[in-house]
Amino acid sequence: MAADRFPVEASHIMMFARSIGDPNPIYSDEEYAKKSEAGGIIAPPTFPQASAQFDPDYFLRPKIGEPWFGSGKNATGVTAAPGGGGGGGGLHASQKFEFKRPIRAGDVLTVKAKPGNTWEKEGKKGGKLLFSEHIQEFFDQKGELVVTVTMVGVQTSKVVTEG
Repeated sequence: MAADRFPVEASHIMMFARSIGDPNPIYSDEEYAKKSEAGGIIAPPTFPQASAQFDPDYFLRPKIGEPWFGSGKNATGVTAAPGGGGGGGGLHASQKFEFKRPIRAGDVLTVKAKPGNTWEKEGKKGGKLLFSEHIQEFFDQKGELVVTVTMVGVQTSKVVTEG
């Protein structure tokens, strides 16, 4: 889940572009960006994912004094259920970004989440696979839709083992 409200600053865009290794000057050079078709600094296509960093309860964010997903003996965060059986894991299957317009420095985005479709498929090693869509719509300060992000997750019915 993303934060409910998320201000977009030019420095956020620049740091995100650097973190993904994209040197395109449209993400950091105001003069270059002004002369482009975009007319100013815009965010990389996957930038909506940065909204999670504004959510203090984001499940991947470490919390002081609490066990962290991915820490300790079970780096995947998956632990066997008491008594064995089940205990499948969750996987990120895909993500799609549909833009109405680019995200720009100065935007203040509001996020609305809604459920999408669910479906099942029989897997070769993980047993039954349950697919579910999670949809996030990002609206700007004028209330206009900017981008829709659809993430598909997969839950396996059993832990996948080697072999």
